Amino acid sequence: MLSRTAADLYWMSRYLERAENLARMLEVSYSLSLMPQAGRGEGRTELAMALLSTGTLDDYHERHGDLNVERMLHFFALDEHNPGSIYSCLRAARTNAHAVRGRITADMWENINATWLEMRNLASQGLGRYGISRFCEWVKERSHLFRGATSGTIMRNDAYCFIRLGTFIERADNTLRLLDARYEMFGEESEEVSDDSARGYYQWSALLRALSSFEAYTETYRHSPAARQVCELLLLRADVPRSLHACVEELDQILAGLPGTTGRRAQRLAAELNARLRYTGIDEVLGAGLHGWLTEFIDQVRELGQLVHESYLEVV
Repeated sequence: MLSRTAADLYWMSRYLERAENLARMLEVSYSLSLMPQAGRGEGRTELAMALLSTGTLDDYHERHGDLNVERMLHFFALDEHNPGSIYSCLRAARTNAHAVRGRITADMWENINATWLEMRNLASQGLGRYGISRFCEWVKERSHLFRGATSGTIMRNDAYCFIRLGTFIERADNTLRLLDARYEMFGEESEEVSDDSARGYYQWSALLRALSSFEAYTETYRHSPAARQVCELLLLRADVPRSLHACVEELDQILAGLPGTTGRRAQRLAAELNARLRYTGIDEVLGAGLHGWLTEFIDQVRELGQLVHESYLEVV
């Protein structure tokens, strides 16, 4: 496969996954900011977590000043000048899909093209008419439909592998950043909040819902969400689809199955990260300091993405 084709497939899936992740984070942050427990300025704190996790806090303040609910929702959802908005992600995904129209199936192309056309229509109407919750549900639904079309129609060849590579690298990075943003926002206070307090319950429940892991948590643990158990579930449980371990395990298997020797460095790093997560306990993570551990792993996932780019996606 040509490097340019692989890159387009890889980034198509990364942008689609990023759009879905933004919708999940935005919906939960907005809902949490409206709850009574978000009084005394904490509502704005919840909204700022979305900016922190995406690294766009400074950009937002430069363009819009103080936090404002309507401006922030537009910034994340429909702002065509924000490269990290859902609008921009879906536009980029459609552009990449168009470039590899001959390597994806008709069902995949029709789904992503229809998503972009509807996105343009929604942008012209504005969120005020559509509603943020309805909009976020629509984004998640379109992403699910695309993954279903991909899984059900495309051959299990190199194209499929690069689509999945983009999905799981983006998903692993998102899980780490959401956890790290929660820590950065509340610091040690997030670990000191009583497990039985309403504030602690809503904080950790919101994070679990953003990663579609609340049901997995209630099935695995018998008490209210608490920092230790949430971190264990989202970092180390390989049976939770959006956990870090599940994503890295998928990346390890995908890279190991790619032919040739050009990707050995990426394959080795993925295998090392998978082994590290398999044999790490939550006590070790928390003992080393959650923020430092997350920051280190964010850098390693970024390094893995760079090695994938150098090994497979650069035009030579």
